[in-house]
Amino acid sequence: MEWTDIRITVPKARAEEAEAIATGISGGGIYIEDYSDLETQVEAIAHVDLIEQDLLDKPRDQVIVHMYLAPDEPPAEVLALLKDRLDSCEMPYTLNTEGVEQQDWETAWKQYYHAMDIGKRLAIVPSWEEYETGRTVLRMDPGMAFGTGTHETTALCLTVLDELVKGGERVLDIGTGSGILAIAALLLGAKTAEGVDIDPMCVRTAGENAELNGVQDRFRVLVGDLSDKASGKYDLITANIVANAILHLAPAVPALLAENGTFIASGIIDTRRDEVADGLRAAGLEVVEIREENGWECILCRHPRA
Repeated sequence: MEWTDIRITVPKARAEEAEAIATGISGGGIYIEDYSDLETQVEAIAHVDLIEQDLLDKPRDQVIVHMYLAPDEPPAEVLALLKDRLDSCEMPYTLNTEGVEQQDWETAWKQYYHAMDIGKRLAIVPSWEEYETGRTVLRMDPGMAFGTGTHETTALCLTVLDELVKGGERVLDIGTGSGILAIAALLLGAKTAEGVDIDPMCVRTAGENAELNGVQDRFRVLVGDLSDKASGKYDLITANIVANAILHLAPAVPALLAENGTFIASGIIDTRRDEVADGLRAAGLEVVEIREENGWECILCRHPRA
């Protein structure tokens, strides 16, 4: 059985954004093909003269993000979703597909994913791993949808939730992906959570992870375009997506945010921090804090009436 290799070629400067988008969609695995610092890497272990010519000929101003789809995943649907998200970022790209021999993509990544502590109360633990801790444990099966806790954008949001959830909150997670943010909030004491995502695969995965953590009765997850499935007021709204999507949904947030609530926006590359912050202010939100980790930004907003 063959897997499908979807190759996304983007400018080197946009590689991290493309990787984040691909990670949010991929159900099988991701590989980054980047030759921008080839000589530097080789010099550390051998000598540049030992590099094969075909590698030296690789373009240095482009990066290829490979997404691997299982044989039962429909490439047409994934390609359509991928194009939509890349276009929303106004990113120049090319897409190509190729069949590849099946490898153990479903389990090979497990060697790289281990339990981790987040903030003061939370621990993210793979479902197959035993982890002795007095922290609140959130069990995840990564690789199914974006949101394992390892990416800086997710870790930033989880740390904020660890600080802000006191108990009894109503939470909305826009672009829920794996459901990790909503599930973390519920485990930390939130009363109910709703998750929306435009990708049915993510919605299914979020539901499975909610059941894995025993919070399925308090978590409602729906297929939807950003905030169009939301209703009422929320004490916490999270949006760990991309800059353009955050700017698009920002005008709808004040009407959904409780007077003393917080909007947590992440998935923002540092070069777009000021643009997104200005857009949030223009939408009627008060930016109260901006956090950064390894070039990724997390913006915290309050309702101006708070």
